[in-house]
Parts: sequence; C-alpha cells; structure tokens
Amino acid sequence: MSDSQQRLVHMANQIAANLRQLPHAEAVETLGSHINKFWDPRMRKGLLALAKEGGSGFDPMLVQAIPAIVAPQIK
Repeated sequence: MSDSQQRLVHMANQIAANLRQLPHAEAVETLGSHINKFWDPRMRKGLLALAKEGGSGFDPMLVQAIPAIVAPQIK
C-alpha cells in the first residue's frame, strides 16, 4: 500500500474512532456521511478502490460505512 493510500485509511479510521461515543448505527451512518460531504472526490475514489481490494487495515466501522460512500464521477 502506498503512503497516500495509508494516509486515507488512517484518516478514515481516525474519524471512526472519534465517532465511537455515538450509538453504533448512528456512528456508521455519520462516518459515511462525513466522507461524502468533506472528502475530495479523488480521496473517496481511492478509499473505495482500497475497499474493493479487501479493505486492509480498515476499522470495522469503516467497513460497514463503505456501502454508503458515494463513488465520485471523475472525468
């Protein structure tokens, strides 16, 4: 995994860790929503590509949030 890919996983896992005080379902929903709203489309694309490859290093909450993350339309 490249350094930039590792950074994406690290950032997403940090968000997941910060949401642990919420009820689990709400935390998963908030994680996906946060990534959709605030992450650059290239970052979302990279994270989704990593998930498709197996999601190595992903927090379990992040794994659950992946289906809610919208694939960007990058031209």
